[in-house]
Amino acid sequence: MYQAALKQPVVEEEDGHGDHPQAMGVTTQLKDIEKTLPLRVLSEDDWKHWTTRGYVIVRGAVPKEQCDAVIDMLWDFQEMDRHDPSTWYKPQLREYKMKELNNAGMVEVYNHQTLWDNRQTQRVYDAFVDIWDRENLWVAIDRANLNPPNKAARAAQQENGFIHFDVDTSVRPFPISVQGVLSLAKQDKETGGFQCVPDLFAELEEWCDRQPEDRNPFKPDTTGYDIVNIDMEPGDLLIFNSLLAHGVRPNRSENRVRMAQYISMFPGDFDNTRVRDERIRLWQEREAPNGNPFPGDPRELEKQNPVAELNPLGRKLLGLDRW
Repeated sequence: MYQAALKQPVVEEEDGHGDHPQAMGVTTQLKDIEKTLPLRVLSEDDWKHWTTRGYVIVRGAVPKEQCDAVIDMLWDFQEMDRHDPSTWYKPQLREYKMKELNNAGMVEVYNHQTLWDNRQTQRVYDAFVDIWDRENLWVAIDRANLNPPNKAARAAQQENGFIHFDVDTSVRPFPISVQGVLSLAKQDKETGGFQCVPDLFAELEEWCDRQPEDRNPFKPDTTGYDIVNIDMEPGDLLIFNSLLAHGVRPNRSENRVRMAQYISMFPGDFDNTRVRDERIRLWQEREAPNGNPFPGDPRELEKQNPVAELNPLGRKLLGLDRW
């Protein structure tokens, strides 16, 4: 069976993103999958990079006009004026139990039509089919990010941001999970955004064996490893293995805003009625999955919107229809 983002977290520790969907019952590590389906989106070089470096970038996964639609929605949802930087630094509405996420630009919107339009884009789905080597996938109900330059309350963030694991790396066998970040606006070293440590991923088992027994399994000591900041254009989708140490680099630009949508997929389980019903409820009632990383919007603005319309692919990705 497969665990979706429900009321209870998969992992209880506050240092990890325990609510991210994990493939329960899948025994083959993602880097060890032997392909049975032909690649749809990834090239052979992409596949090699994915299995050895822990991430891959799908260029042009979503049309720019769909990215722009999400951008418009995010400005409105945050009640900010994109042309007036003085409106960009309102206090966040709820404290994150996962402290690194405070003032990191997270936007507590999960079920808007524009978000679903990107989730149910064929090229996005096909990329995750390549990753999982299977077609019966569900999409995670996740949020977005609007991160202005690190000034005001954001100025005190660490100079180079943070690095962590989203899963417990002390567990054996390692948890199996996939995550993704869709870039809505240009992302580079100046604007910050996604950063990771691919050299550590390449030797994760050996690295773990060298660590002290009392280490924090969610916060790695990256001494001696290069932290890589990823450049992305609007519409580019970065997919990463949850065993990849990663984080968010602060926005050190003068007046540019980093904007992204989080999209990931995992093997679906249509016959798991409890999980499927909860996913459908979140979509119908426009609610956030509860858990430490996902506090939701106290204004409940999403409830003012109609239920997002799903195309035939989207209905299967949610769990309304069987694959």
